[in-house]
Amino acid sequence: MKQQLTYDDCAIRYNHRMNSINFDYDIYGTIRKNIKKYRKERKMTAAQLAEIVDLSHDFIRQIESEKIAANFSVDTLYRISVALDDSIDALFAKPDNTP
Repeated sequence: MKQQLTYDDCAIRYNHRMNSINFDYDIYGTIRKNIKKYRKERKMTAAQLAEIVDLSHDFIRQIESEKIAANFSVDTLYRISVALDDSIDALFAKPDNTP
């Protein structure tokens, strides 16, 4: 016979699970670094990327800039990932900090 969980039991399990999740609180920073990294690996300029995804060169520069907090849509992220011939999840990956 299964033991029924109380509300407190459920709350404790939920809080434990949430405390073990590592959120990337700088997800835009991670994405912008990866876009720039993959663009450079493909020897593509920001202007070339902008033309492929039908966005302004200035907007691509803003997305890649660490000084400007540019927000971008899922559609923009998707089009950039296709243009870079990479998956969207690759753009979300935390960079290796290994030397």
